[in-house]
Amino acid sequence: MKKLQLYSMAVLLTALAPFPVMGQVDNPPASITTPDKIESRIGTLQFNDGAPSEATAEKVYDHLDFTYAFRAFTDTFKGVSMQAVLEGFEAAGVKDNEILLFSKLMDSESLFLTANADTVYYLGFVNLSDGPMVVETPPNALGTFDDMWFRWVIDFGRPGPDRGEGGKYLLVGPGYDGYLPEDGFYVAHSKTTRVIMLGRSFLTNDDPAPTVKVIKDNLRIYPYEPGGVGLSIARYLEGGVELGRNAEPKKPVYHEGTGLSMNTIPPNDYSYYEMLNRLVQSEPATVLDTELMGPIAAIGIKKGEEFTPNARMKGILEDAVKVANATGRTLGFSPRNPDWFWYKNSQWWNPLFLGGYNFETPLPEITKGGAKPYPPTGYKQNDARTSFFYNATGITPAMAMRLRGVGSQYLFSIKDANGNYFDGAKTYKVTLPKDIPAAAFWSLTLYDNQTRSMLKTPQKYPRAGSQAYPSPAAEQASDGTTTVWFSPEQPEGVKRGNWIQTDPQKGWVILLRLYSPKESFFDKSWQPSEIQLVE
Repeated sequence: MKKLQLYSMAVLLTALAPFPVMGQVDNPPASITTPDKIESRIGTLQFNDGAPSEATAEKVYDHLDFTYAFRAFTDTFKGVSMQAVLEGFEAAGVKDNEILLFSKLMDSESLFLTANADTVYYLGFVNLSDGPMVVETPPNALGTFDDMWFRWVIDFGRPGPDRGEGGKYLLVGPGYDGYLPEDGFYVAHSKTTRVIMLGRSFLTNDDPAPTVKVIKDNLRIYPYEPGGVGLSIARYLEGGVELGRNAEPKKPVYHEGTGLSMNTIPPNDYSYYEMLNRLVQSEPATVLDTELMGPIAAIGIKKGEEFTPNARMKGILEDAVKVANATGRTLGFSPRNPDWFWYKNSQWWNPLFLGGYNFETPLPEITKGGAKPYPPTGYKQNDARTSFFYNATGITPAMAMRLRGVGSQYLFSIKDANGNYFDGAKTYKVTLPKDIPAAAFWSLTLYDNQTRSMLKTPQKYPRAGSQAYPSPAAEQASDGTTTVWFSPEQPEGVKRGNWIQTDPQKGWVILLRLYSPKESFFDKSWQPSEIQLVE
C-alpha cells in the first residue's frame, strides 16, 4: 500500500509539473524588453536592465498624473457643467424646487451654452434628498429631466410619456426603498440627489404671454406622499403600507430670467477641479462608474475627503486643464470625424448623429415597419461626447431622434464655405431652400466663440427665424427661399428679420434649429446653402 501511495504521488507530481520547454530562450524577443534608453514625447527615459532611473520615474509619474488630470476634465465636463449651472442659479438667488422663468425669452445677457431665443424656458433643480418629488408639467411642453452628471432621466411634454398633455412625474432619488405608487404617475429614477428640469414651451401666435400663463397655471413641484394618491385601498389591506393623506400640489417660486446677467459655464482654469470636487462631495460616491471615478480620485478628489493638492500636483493640474480645455475647444470648433457632418462636402454638422444622446450607438432608422435599431457598438464615442457638452446644455433623446414631427434637430456651422472661421467684422449670408422642414418653426442663432453663449450685440436676441418674436420673422423671396445675412451693420435692402448683427471684435458660430422636423431633413433632400462670405 505504501509503495502504491508513493507511486500515485509521483504520477500526480509529474502531471502537475510544467510542460517541458522546447529549448532554452537565451535571447528573449526585443518586443518584451525595455532598452536602457528611450526617446519619447516626455523626454529621454533611462533604465538599468529594465529598472527605471529616479529621473525617469519622476517624469513618468508627472505624465501619469497629467493624464489623470486631463481625463478628469474631458470625462467629467458634462458633470461640472451641471454644477456650474447649479452655482449660477444659487448666485442668482434661485433655490432648489424653484423655477427660473424666461417670460420674454432668454437674451444675450445670460451665459448659457448654446441656449435659444425662440422658446419660453423654465428651468430649476429638484432636490430628492428628503424623498421623491412630484413635478406636474404643463401641456404642450418640450422638456427633459437630467441628473447632476447630465445623464438623461426622462422626457416630459411632446416627446415624453404625457405626449404633450401634461402629467405628474414622480422623481425618485438614489437609496429610496419606500413605497411607490401603482398608477397615476410617470415614475423616473435618478442616480443623483438633484435633477434639473429643462422645460421649453412654444410661443402662442408669436406671443410668449399666453404660454407663460399656461406654465404658471399648471406647473407644480411638491413632495410625494407615499400613502396618498397612487395607493389603492386593496393594496393597503394586503399590509406593509400605511394610508396617508394626498400630497398638496404647490406652485413653485418663480424668478424672472429675461435680462438676467448670470453665468452657468464651467471655468477652464485650476478652479475647474475645485468645482469638480464640490460636485463629487455633494452626490453619492457610487454615482459614477468606478472606471470613470478612478482618474478623479487619482488627482485627489475623493468623496468625504478634503481636496488639498500639494504644489507639485497643483502645477500639474494647472497645466493639464490648459491642454484639456484646448482639446474640448478643438473638438467643438474643428471636428475631424467626417461622419459628424450631415451632408457631403459641407460645413453643417452635429456630433449626435453618429451615436445618439448616449454617444454609443447610431440613432434608430424610422421605416414603414417602425423603428429599426442599430446593434450596440460596445464603445463610447468620447470625442463626440466631449465636443457636445463643451458647447451645449442638456441632453435628451428628443434632440437626436429621427422621428418626424417630434422633438427638434440641430445643425452647427463653425466655418464658411471656404473653410474659414467666421469673422465678426465681415458680411456673410446663408440661403435656406423653400419648404424649410420644420412643422413648428425654425431659427438661426449666433453664439460667441469664447462663451458659446448668445452673441451680445445691441440686438439682444441674435437670431432670425419663422417666428415674429422677439424680432421680426424672416421673409421669403419670390421663389420661396429665405436668405439671412450676418454683419455688424444691417445691409442695404435687407429686411430686419433677415439680418443678425455681429460684433466686429468677435468670432461667432451658428446653430440652425428645426422644431418638429419633416422627412426632407432626414432624407437630406433639403439642404441649406453653405454660409458664404460676401465681403
